Amino acid sequence: MITRFLGRVFSGQLFKPPQPKIIPFGRHGIARDSISACALRVTQTLQHHEFSAFVVGGAVRDLLLGGRPKDYDVATDATPEEVRALFRRSRVIGRRFRIVHVMCGPEIVEVSTFRGANPADESDGRVADEHGRILRDNVFGTQEQDATRRDFSINALFYDPATQEIWDYHDGVADLRRRRLRMIGEPEARYREDPVRMLRAARLAASTGLEIDPRARKPIRRLAPLLANVPAARLMDELLKLLLSGHAADGIAHLRREGLQHGVLPLLDRVMSERAGERLVAAALKATDQRVLAGKPVSPGFLFASLLWREVLAAWKRFEEKGEPAVPALYSAMDHVLKRQAEKLPIHNRFTADMKEIWAMQPRFLHRSGKRPYRLLQHPRFRAGYDFLLLRCESGEVESAIGEWWERFQNAGEAARSQMLVQGAEPGRRRRRRRRPRGRNDERGKSEKPASTRGTNS
Repeated sequence: MITRFLGRVFSGQLFKPPQPKIIPFGRHGIARDSISACALRVTQTLQHHEFSAFVVGGAVRDLLLGGRPKDYDVATDATPEEVRALFRRSRVIGRRFRIVHVMCGPEIVEVSTFRGANPADESDGRVADEHGRILRDNVFGTQEQDATRRDFSINALFYDPATQEIWDYHDGVADLRRRRLRMIGEPEARYREDPVRMLRAARLAASTGLEIDPRARKPIRRLAPLLANVPAARLMDELLKLLLSGHAADGIAHLRREGLQHGVLPLLDRVMSERAGERLVAAALKATDQRVLAGKPVSPGFLFASLLWREVLAAWKRFEEKGEPAVPALYSAMDHVLKRQAEKLPIHNRFTADMKEIWAMQPRFLHRSGKRPYRLLQHPRFRAGYDFLLLRCESGEVESAIGEWWERFQNAGEAARSQMLVQGAEPGRRRRRRRRPRGRNDERGKSEKPASTRGTNS
């Protein structure tokens, strides 16, 4: 009954469809040359063939906030097949809702057809699960209906490059001025349609500095378990957007504040419950944000390694206490933690490979005599492992002298390196007078102790 009523509301059967406030260039100041050349080409081509075409959503929002959009979306009344026919370098993607990717060199512009109203049943192309999450939604409609179907008012802004006007259907510009993140429609119903919107609320609040409207915030903690019904690929995509937004520290804080972290990073609370873990995560997030804002490349694998390291360290200790040799115990700990993380959200294999390499290097940094330091310098992922070591030093987990030694060793000449080794590189440990015969498993056994027992405060 309620679903049918909402469908009639969204479709305009009960009330007159919203009319846009058309905001001229003189009031918003966004010139057409502010948008990317590819987005401009896409809108001009569609309009030349007598289709409506607008830059829409996050790009308009970011331009109004004085930022530089990372990507552009275009909304049109052309169908995906009609869009595909106009652009040679394009492809139709998606099952839940078909869209077109138009490629101009390295840039990709996402083109979507105006979405129609929520039908009251499943006969018109919309299929939902028992929780209300929309599984398939290839229902096309008008621009007014498309605006109503969008999540937040600040994402329902349409910019026409031809006239340099903004069409605002739901007072999104006013909400930006009020620093308010407001949901279009009834928040609980909209979250049930797509639970990822709860993650998006946390991300947008962090990246834009807007406050989540009380009505939009109220049901989030109660509905957070619905994230379990969302495909892992969509969750990972949204989590990566948050972590690589340049506001990851605030984003993680918002996730925890709203109770959303359990659906994407289930081990985070335990990591953050101890002081060393909290400092390590804070340092990693801060460093990531600084690199993103400076336009430098960022490794998601490095960041995930930082978020989960303290759990790996604790598991490593437990496996050793059961009698497993140090290095095999470390690998057992890695697998154990990644398996637990995967129960909620599997991390891509391309990231876990980087994570394991970074983790596996950490005990090797504690060996600073003989040939081992030279071999470690040749490791293809040395820089990532070294940067991770510095985070551990910054958090207080590892003595800062160890990080300083490696900084000097990297930059020293051959004679100076040799002298550093002669001076001894295992602070706090007495050198053995007798050398044990090296067995087959000597180096994979007790020769490498966990960080928790050598030069750390763990």
